[in-house]
Amino acid sequence: MAQANRQIVLDRLPQGDRLAPDHFRLAEAAIPQPGEGEVLLRTRYISLDAANRAWMQGATYRAALSSGQVMAGGTLAEVVESHVDHLKPGDAVFADTGWQDYAVLPGKRLAKLPDLEPMTHLLSVFGVAGLTAYFGLLECGRPKAGETVVVSAAAGSVGSIVGQIARIKGCRVVGVAGGAEKGRWLVDELGFDAAIDYKAGGLRQQMKDAVPEGIDVYFDNTGGEIFETCLFAMKNFGRIACCGAVSQYDGAAPPHGPRGIPGLIVTKRLTLRGFVVMDFDDQREAALKELQGWVASGQIKVQEDIIDGLENTPAALIGLLNGENRGKRMVRVR
Repeated sequence: MAQANRQIVLDRLPQGDRLAPDHFRLAEAAIPQPGEGEVLLRTRYISLDAANRAWMQGATYRAALSSGQVMAGGTLAEVVESHVDHLKPGDAVFADTGWQDYAVLPGKRLAKLPDLEPMTHLLSVFGVAGLTAYFGLLECGRPKAGETVVVSAAAGSVGSIVGQIARIKGCRVVGVAGGAEKGRWLVDELGFDAAIDYKAGGLRQQMKDAVPEGIDVYFDNTGGEIFETCLFAMKNFGRIACCGAVSQYDGAAPPHGPRGIPGLIVTKRLTLRGFVVMDFDDQREAALKELQGWVASGQIKVQEDIIDGLENTPAALIGLLNGENRGKRMVRVR
């Protein structure tokens, strides 16, 4: 075991500026020692999500981050030392360790994960990303065969799975992503019916061309202009699943909110539902069983974007916010 605990500290909070490497610093601390009922964990993989940036803006479904603390984040971790009966050294768990090599957490909050290869699937398709896609689309969007589903941030960890599940359910699927290369990947590799490049300009016209008869279900990961464009393209009685707003997390606040609210919600009789994946914990096992079946049959292709080195975590998050990744981005801690 290492002699020190490397940590990525959130040195200062962004104040209207975009996230940059100098908002973080690398520090070292003593490796913590577990007490009664506690477990010492070694971080193996750090999950990177747009929500990491949202936590810097204030309290959400978790407490707001503050400067000087170890940067928060969920991880795939290995039990090193256990003072609880249900976990033993070598077990894998999902834990909120933050960005560091080692952490001590209460054992009652942790559950052993199944032995699975590759274990990274426990962070992607069988982790928060896959479950968010599953529940957000099926429970909030409620698509029916033959309907048109549009998903934003479609090449990301959640959006790429949303689109594939919608195809499994017999829907026509359109993905919104940044760049022609991502669009080709969505269509050629993941089976989307069409892709819209929001970086190419003319978003309204692109949307009209891609969904001439309108949208039945919109899965929103971005907010902002893309949300507004889809709102105007919704069919009557359409459903919008609000998962995230990555376009609004980094930098200064937008000058105004999306137009068409509440007018279009009323006239089109739309249903908007916000959610977080924990809302559906009671259905988790059934969802995982179905996701595992789809992966095994090849109906879902899993794309993972793995960056090496704890010290590279800040740059990896900044890159994710800039749309560098395809699929689930994570950091392998050496």
